Amino acid sequence: MPNSHLADTLTIDIDETDKQLLRLLQTQARMSITDLAERVNLSATPCARRIKRLEDAGVITGYHTQTDAQKLGYPLAVFIAISMDRHTAERFEQFERKIQSFDEVISCSIVTGRTEDYLIKVRVRDMAHYEEFLLHRLNRIEGVAQVHTSFELREVFKRSVV
Repeated sequence: MPNSHLADTLTIDIDETDKQLLRLLQTQARMSITDLAERVNLSATPCARRIKRLEDAGVITGYHTQTDAQKLGYPLAVFIAISMDRHTAERFEQFERKIQSFDEVISCSIVTGRTEDYLIKVRVRDMAHYEEFLLHRLNRIEGVAQVHTSFELREVFKRSVV
């Protein structure tokens, strides 16, 4: 696994207009360049150039549709802390490849400051779905030694950086 995380830490200069654009795009990614430009007091061409610069620098990594998990039939959010049996690059790479193949997993992070190695968030239909996920898929990944589950009562808020 290459050390690409070092390159990811490079930053570009972001001024207040760039921040305004990012905030607008995070909440309304389908807004036209004309509307964006008007909201940040620019003409369309300089606005489009700023957005292109943010895309080229990797600040804007894509555009996507946000969905309502409840309305799609996945109301139960679960945080699962996972301890691995061995701390080797191969073991972690194998786990990370496998966990990405599970549609229920919506995020996965390596963590520090706790006894567990990973913290994942999953979305499931109900407790039976969670049980199937836990017993027949997650616990069968080679190297998973221990799991600790916490259920989300309510998401208070969610936002991106800016």
